[in-house]
Amino acid sequence: MNKNKLLPLAIAAALGSLSSTSAIAAGFQLAEYSATGLGRAYAGEAAMADNASAQFRNPAMMTYLDGTQVSTGLIYVDPNVDVEGTNTSLTGDKTATSSKDFADSAFIPNFYFSHQLNEKVYLGLALSSNFGMHTKLDDTFKGTQFGNEASVMTMEINPNIAYKINDQFSVGAGVRYVMGEGSIGAKSSGGFLAPKGTTLKYMEGDDTTWGWQAGAAWQINEDNRLGFNYRSEVDLDLNGFAQGWGFNLVNGSPLQDMIKYDGSMALTLPATADIASFHQLTDTIAVHASINWTDWSTFEKLEANIPSLREPTQLVKQENWKDNYRFAVGATYQLNTKTQLRSGVAYDTSAVDDTNRTITIPETDRLWLSLGAGYNYSENLTLDAGFTYIHAKDANVKEPRNEELEEVFPSFFGGSFEGQTSGNVWLAGVQATYRF
Repeated sequence: MNKNKLLPLAIAAALGSLSSTSAIAAGFQLAEYSATGLGRAYAGEAAMADNASAQFRNPAMMTYLDGTQVSTGLIYVDPNVDVEGTNTSLTGDKTATSSKDFADSAFIPNFYFSHQLNEKVYLGLALSSNFGMHTKLDDTFKGTQFGNEASVMTMEINPNIAYKINDQFSVGAGVRYVMGEGSIGAKSSGGFLAPKGTTLKYMEGDDTTWGWQAGAAWQINEDNRLGFNYRSEVDLDLNGFAQGWGFNLVNGSPLQDMIKYDGSMALTLPATADIASFHQLTDTIAVHASINWTDWSTFEKLEANIPSLREPTQLVKQENWKDNYRFAVGATYQLNTKTQLRSGVAYDTSAVDDTNRTITIPETDRLWLSLGAGYNYSENLTLDAGFTYIHAKDANVKEPRNEELEEVFPSFFGGSFEGQTSGNVWLAGVQATYRF
């Protein structure tokens, strides 16, 4: 089996390494890798080099960091996500139902190290997370037959190297060791086929795998810079177990027996690409911008492989996601020799259309508003803080989403649901950087 829980249908979920929360960037992607960037809505990150955390968004930016640096921090995420609507029973009766604040709060930790080996070569190490989320609907919600919980948790160990070609061009690359866990569950919300709370499906598993990233920087002139970064897709094969009435039915086993079936599910964490710019307008004012792309169209469906079942390949969910984009612009103001002020705004486009949205992953467009500050406590120590409010666009959700059998089947355990999700997220983070 596995170590902590986790396997497929995975999508949604916890963060970094500790706790869990609602997805903050598109899908179940995380943008929260440093409190420094948080204060400018992560605008221009692939072209920024505040501290050693820069390598997580572009390893080439380490060539702008002198000597040896250690940077570590923590971001607190407080999501407020609700769903409400109408449940229609098999007999046609309509009942209002809702689940409030069903995404967990979380702390996202990070740690970064960079070292200038010589005038050309720079080494680094990053420990952070790029994907995660967790949702769990109230037991009273009349829609749990389509999924009552979902989680995905990842942690990355990311060694990097950068090379300064000349004063204008730098390149960098790194490998990514990704540890992933995931779980998914669905319970009957009532009806005549199964008592309320009956486990229809539950799966969990984990896996480790490898990926890579590569980046480049172009110092156009003293005041203007471009950065580019690409992170590969990562394929996880989450190994664990599955149980529930849904699997017993396939195997002809007694429904009331909670049999654990060994199984696995493939989950692809999508590739991403960033292009960013930095512009020093005056001695005190700089602006920065970025466009991020995520290859969510690879998230087409979730299939479980359970060898002991009569039909080993089980379609868990048809997803049909699409690529998404994130647009961000920010500004930095040097108040004095010790204090730097930051601000930023960003817009995340949804990775799913209304027709494909699910209750457990309330994916929608998001608007970021951010403020931050940095303080040079001494020549060697810098302290940073960031604060962000994210407004999620209200989004329609309907399950079953179509008339295919695998979509309609859960309706027999509680009826159908049609409604709307809404929410917002508050984030606050701190970062400390020490230069040797």
